[in-house]
Amino acid sequence: MALRESPVALNGTHISYIGHDCKDIPDFLGDSFGDFARRLDLSFNQLRTLAGLKTFTELEELVVDNNLLGNDLRLPRLPNLHTLTLNKNKLTDIEALLEHLADVTPSLEYLSLLGNEACPNQLVSLDKDEDDYQRYRYFVLHKLPQLKFLDTRKVTRKEVMEAQARGAFMKVVKPNSDTPPNEAGFENRPLPYTPLPQGSRDARNHKGVFAKCRYIYYGKHSEGNRFIRNDQL
Repeated sequence: MALRESPVALNGTHISYIGHDCKDIPDFLGDSFGDFARRLDLSFNQLRTLAGLKTFTELEELVVDNNLLGNDLRLPRLPNLHTLTLNKNKLTDIEALLEHLADVTPSLEYLSLLGNEACPNQLVSLDKDEDDYQRYRYFVLHKLPQLKFLDTRKVTRKEVMEAQARGAFMKVVKPNSDTPPNEAGFENRPLPYTPLPQGSRDARNHKGVFAKCRYIYYGKHSEGNRFIRNDQL
């Protein structure tokens, strides 16, 4: 059932306020529905903050897909929240997010972060593969061991055991890309002496910098063997 002349869709304790381009949660939502809403869907808006959730004290499910939520995301304490989907937002710092969720959502069992840079898969970057994604899962489960579902997959017992054993070491560390290279000191910093030709000295132009080799050839005609002299064998 939908409320007449209202942008809110109401179905029992389920509230939907979708596609209204709001940057903040409107006050009237909390005033009207906050004390009884169990499920709240705020997808396809322009939300940059979830501060307006403080009145939704009984919330069990929260859907905020396709918004603009970033690393400054803060939730009020939601002791009954068991489902949270944050797909397609602007989250990049996975560790800070997980530590915050562990503190304010103690009942969380289902979490989905697909489409964020913090979730490394091919939805956000073509150079990510299944191994990158699996390491991310181990790290998330290390921080939130009570999860039963992560993204689109059920959490397995094997994953939980692996997360307990080495999940703490699975965090993906990314270089700080906030400062462009020419502002980080590369332009004016004197380069150390190197016997390489001038064109090979600039780390920004050298094609080998930050490159990833997916295939290694160990045959007798490999590149390495071509440069080994007989007197070095």
